Amino acid sequence: MFSKIASALGAAVIVGGAMLGLSAPAQAESAPGCGPVTQIGSTAYITSGGTTIGSVKQFKGCNKNWAYTYVWEGFRSSHSNWEVCVSVATGSSAPYSLEGLQCHGKKADNWSSGTNTLSVCTHAVGNIKWSGNTPTARTSIRC
Repeated sequence: MFSKIASALGAAVIVGGAMLGLSAPAQAESAPGCGPVTQIGSTAYITSGGTTIGSVKQFKGCNKNWAYTYVWEGFRSSHSNWEVCVSVATGSSAPYSLEGLQCHGKKADNWSSGTNTLSVCTHAVGNIKWSGNTPTARTSIRC
């Protein structure tokens, strides 16, 4: 009897989690043409009007730095057109140099090109553009 109750509760949590998971970020695991990568620094969140609409992360792997931006489902389901951009930014203070910049329209996730920047201070920068709005976020600087 207990196992049936536990199973039912587990199913309810999964169903509830799926319903609430509309705005949860995806887990990036491998960069294009590289394979498994390791996240470095903090995750940054792109917000608009107090709502989180995307996340930005920086990774290292294959002797390169990579930046990654994910556009959350809640935003994608309520907007018909947007562009997502991501890059590795070098330097520890502004102005930053953008390396590996990639921009794509109506894409849920976007990777920068791999950059040869492991020996300098970097952070990932990402933004989502639509209808004159361009909220941006950047991760912590890693040296």
